[in-house]
Amino acid sequence: MLTVRAAKQRGTFQLDVCFDSPTPGVAALFGPSGCGKTTLVNLLAGLLRPDRGRVTLDDTVFCDTDLRIDVPTEKRRIGYVFQDARLFPHLHVAANLRFAERRAAHAGRIGFDQVVGMLDLQPLMARRVHQLSGGEKQRVAIGRALLTQPRLLLLDEPLASLDRDRREEVLPYLETLRDQLAIPMVYVSHRFDEVLRLATHIVLMQSGRVAAQGGIGAISLDRRLRAMIDPDAVGAVVDGTVIGREPSGGLLRVRIGSGELQLDAASPPGTTLRVQLLARDIIVATQKPRFLSVRNHLQGIVTAVEDDGASDLISIDVGTRSAGGAGSDGGPSILARITKTATRELELAPAKPVWALVKSVALRGVTSAGSRRE
Repeated sequence: MLTVRAAKQRGTFQLDVCFDSPTPGVAALFGPSGCGKTTLVNLLAGLLRPDRGRVTLDDTVFCDTDLRIDVPTEKRRIGYVFQDARLFPHLHVAANLRFAERRAAHAGRIGFDQVVGMLDLQPLMARRVHQLSGGEKQRVAIGRALLTQPRLLLLDEPLASLDRDRREEVLPYLETLRDQLAIPMVYVSHRFDEVLRLATHIVLMQSGRVAAQGGIGAISLDRRLRAMIDPDAVGAVVDGTVIGREPSGGLLRVRIGSGELQLDAASPPGTTLRVQLLARDIIVATQKPRFLSVRNHLQGIVTAVEDDGASDLISIDVGTRSAGGAGSDGGPSILARITKTATRELELAPAKPVWALVKSVALRGVTSAGSRRE
């Protein structure tokens, strides 16, 4: 468990945070620019000392102002990946990596060849830094951080300086690190799509405070998140389990709550997929759909109707139901954005059975067969 209780005054800005993140996994610090994410990461790294607080990772105390403990940065065994790669420009890639390996204070748990393989660095080994693309530089920077044998990896908006194509190039490597290494990570971003791909735990930050924290599914439905993201990005993130392939169309069948969705993806049965269902892409029906081109639909129960300005947000529990469809065991929930006229005419209210027609499904992550993430 990564446990953080820390306060820091910097000029007129006051950071005062408190959160706990399960380990291993990826704790994403998400929030608008200026909310204190980088200040917090620098406190974790020991580059800043809190005015008061305590920071621990499992049984290791990094800082405790009451006990006057403040472990120096170089002894915390923390890998830090910055927005810019900060590689040695006079060295080729292999030398940059070997430098980090030699500087490691502890015996190598993560091997040189393992890092090179996971990050696909072999084709780059003889290149100089100026010969690398932005995405390649960041992959080398991540590899260098791993070769210091960290017990915690900090990534401060490592993709912020990259264009869309380069970000998409690097993200799969970060997913590989998350799924194959048992190193806790703290990932800073103001891009929610990155958080959806990587995070196992989210810490929402606003004005130097923790506004909310929790697993990706719960936070995706949190009202405080909606104030931080574009309205078109509002929706639910749920885990589904691959149960097979649809014979006629070849689409993947994925169990979500009491129903299933069909996706154009390739994963073996038992694999857990993280999918995003945007509220704008959900149509609500009060009768079982028939004769429609939209093939994906989930049966559920309305749990809440929220005023969202010009429209309403309908919360629908799509968990296991009784045979008559009138009960729920509190399973996964999704959101639908509909007009107030539709809410009124459909007489939508808590406990009403409905069907959610899903126009589009975004795949946001894959885990190994038979496994499951928070």
